[in-house]
This record gives sequence, structure tokens and C-alpha cells, in this order.
Amino acid sequence: MTGDPRPTRPDRLELGEGIRWTGGALVLVDILEGRLLTAPEDPTAPLRTLAELPVPLGAVAPVADRPGTWIAAAGTGICLLGPGGGTTWLARPEAAARPARRMNDGTADPSGRFWAGSMGYDADEDAGSLYRVDHDGTVTRVLDGITVPNGPAFTADGRAMYLADSARGVVRRYPVDPATGGLGTPTTFVTVDGGSPDGMAVDDEGGVWMAVWGTGTVRRYRPDGELDRTLRLPAAQPAGVCLQGDVLHITTARVGLTRPGPDDGALFAVRVEVPGPPAAVYRPHPDAGPGPAPAQARA
Repeated sequence: MTGDPRPTRPDRLELGEGIRWTGGALVLVDILEGRLLTAPEDPTAPLRTLAELPVPLGAVAPVADRPGTWIAAAGTGICLLGPGGGTTWLARPEAAARPARRMNDGTADPSGRFWAGSMGYDADEDAGSLYRVDHDGTVTRVLDGITVPNGPAFTADGRAMYLADSARGVVRRYPVDPATGGLGTPTTFVTVDGGSPDGMAVDDEGGVWMAVWGTGTVRRYRPDGELDRTLRLPAAQPAGVCLQGDVLHITTARVGLTRPGPDDGALFAVRVEVPGPPAAVYRPHPDAGPGPAPAQARA
């Protein structure tokens, strides 16, 4: 390791998550503010807003061959965000749900599908689900009975998915069929005591970096689930992580803190020994058009 994580921007976010290195840009979200942000190359420059939605914005992934277009977990469903800020909804499966729910974290897998979780606004028990967006734009609920889903994160071959149920302190590892996106029977990867597993990233050795909410730590676990390293931050609520080569970026949050410190809500960075790949992209079928819009998700 090289040094300790340090704040890199003047910004302090309410709920910074969904951070991704796309290979050309570092992007992240301030979930409850509905903002998609990017980090200029100058590490001291403030974050720049790419899009702002009137609903919570959980995470995005780039859309292949459509520069400036993102697929997003937002509001009560999944949408496409165009370069001009236009929004095309693919599905809003949580629109009529009670208790009220919103989308949370999400990412693309190496096969080019997009996955995103939902949760109750008040973290209602078992209210959350995991959705998969296939290449044709169809949105399918693949898991339910989750309280606060975070991740998912995928191995490089796309054959395993890590998904946290943060409220229960558990991260499960699911076998994935890359050809169909089907999930197999999960095993428990890590159980966290005294904090909540949040955003994750997988490095080139298969190690899993994990933000642990409420502990001021980010931890690296080996592929067998053994704790390898712990980084400590001067911020109580680490929420998201990503790798830009051998630089680990970390988002944190101020939300819910009665007396946030000067670095709560900051974006941190630290150099690590094992690099990681850029974020995967969502790959729609060429004939899917600029914005497929199924009326509702398939259960």
C-alpha cells in the first residue's frame, strides 16, 4: 500500500455512491440529490454535474457505442440518460410498490447486461429486489426479499456476482451463467459485524474491495473471503469504491450524521498494489433502438 486515503476534491456529498472509472472518466452519483457527477482531471477541481434528475439516482453504466449515454438505476426503475439530458424509461417496476421504494446501487456485468437493486425509502425489511436489464432492454426481477441491496460486483469472467444485503451485514456470492444471466445458488462470502457492507469493486487478482458503512473503513477480501487489508478514513460512512488502475477511489456520505466532520461526504483516493479494470458497459442489441421502453418489468 502507498499512504492513507486522502480527500481529493472540495465537494462534500450527502450520499456519494456509484463511483465508476469508465476508462475515460471518473463518474459518481449523489443519490438523494439525483445528480450524476464527473471528476475533472485536476484532482483539486470540484466535481462537475453531467445530469440532474428530479428523482434519486443510484448508479449508472456507460452504454456501448452511444457516447454520452448512460443506463441508470433511478427513481422507481431503469432509464437511459442521453447526452442532452433526455430521459427514456425502460421500466418502473417499483412505481406502485408499498412501502415506497427507490433504486439503489447498480452496475454492468462483463457480458453487457445491467443489474440494479431497489430498497424501501426507510430500509423496510425485505422490501428490496435485484433487477437485470438484458440486451433487448427487458427489465426482469431476479431476486427479492432483500432489505438494502448494494453492489453488485462481478468477477472478470462474469461467472460470479457479489451482492451485499447491507442491513443484514452479509455479502453473498452467486454463480452467473454469462450466456443467459441466470443466477445459481448463492454462498455466503463475508459476514460483517459492527458495520454494513456497501459498494464493492473486484481487482485483477479477484480481491474484493468493500466500503463498510458506519466503520470509517474500506476492506479488501481475498477471493476465499479472508480479510486481507483494512484502510481507515477520517469519514464515518464509506459508501462506494472503484479502481482506476492502481488508484482506489472511495465515496463517503454525510446523510444521517448529526455532527458531520470536515471530511464526511468527501471523495478519497489512495494508491494500491493490485490494479483493477474499468467499469463494464451496457451493450444493447444493435436493433434495440435509441430507447427501448417496455411498459413494465417482467416478474
